[in-house]
Amino acid sequence: MPQMHLDTARITWLHTPTLNVRTAARRIGILLFDGFWLLGPGTVVEMFQSANELSGSRAGEEPPYEVQFLSMDGGSVASSSSARIWTDRIDTRFGSGFDVLFIAGGYGAHAAARDERLLGWLRAVQARTRAIETIGEGRLVLEAAGPTDHDGLQMNRYPGGASSEAALSASNDRHDCARAALMFIKRDLGAELARSVADRVMPGMAATWVPLPAEGGTLSVAEKIRAAARWMEANCDRPVSVADAAQVAAMSERNFLRRFKHEMQVTPSDYLLQVRLRIACNFLTETELPVDKIARRSGTGNGDRLAKIFRKRMALSPTEYRARSRVANEA
Repeated sequence: MPQMHLDTARITWLHTPTLNVRTAARRIGILLFDGFWLLGPGTVVEMFQSANELSGSRAGEEPPYEVQFLSMDGGSVASSSSARIWTDRIDTRFGSGFDVLFIAGGYGAHAAARDERLLGWLRAVQARTRAIETIGEGRLVLEAAGPTDHDGLQMNRYPGGASSEAALSASNDRHDCARAALMFIKRDLGAELARSVADRVMPGMAATWVPLPAEGGTLSVAEKIRAAARWMEANCDRPVSVADAAQVAAMSERNFLRRFKHEMQVTPSDYLLQVRLRIACNFLTETELPVDKIARRSGTGNGDRLAKIFRKRMALSPTEYRARSRVANEA
């Protein structure tokens, strides 16, 4: 299992032989290639390693996550910063798939997207993998592999540090990778442990990423609902569930739905859609970003879905809205 130790001077990577883990261990794969972006995969490993340490496994028990760096030929792989990471070779051992497979970003993704051996393996393993997370240019590799017939496969894409189009700082890129890992840690081990992981790795950001029940008795129902609404706004660029929002308000889902509608005059789903639509409108008016990128940043998925929302809600396409809003501003 690869392990990462962080100190103020350097990042030290240690690679130890893969252990015989129990079937309960979640298998996390991180696909690397020469020229990959180091910070994203490093953050992912740090998150899952912290979850292993904080989960409190008893002596003799394996930790909840088995994390493996993978590459087509195995051995040492050079990052875009020339740091080298030891990887396992992709072979039949990994044919059973993963709970989560991360695909690294970086300029090397362009060459990886033309490697037919790698693409063939990725096509085969998709059907046995629960979720695939791409970082930055890693999306090019997944797109080159082509669509999958696996309806249950969850695929998310996060901007990476090497992508000039992303226009995000390295700090924000690290946040996105951490948030991706936290989503699965919360699913597997609960919100409290996920919050502890976030506090350890990215201090001060846990409340934004990992909703926890509000302290009972200190807030009125209206205050709890508005706190949940603020949390939904802060997290609108990623998948948001009613269950998570209800947890922020310390209510059952059924009670939360009823109370939210009474307090906000709309359902949680409609409220979230309004927030995302408002953000998209601001991007259209104030930036030159393409519609597809605005859709991703506002949490509406892709350009086609955003266009459908605009036509239904505003009887305009996003492009028409952009043109009209700018004419109005110039008047």
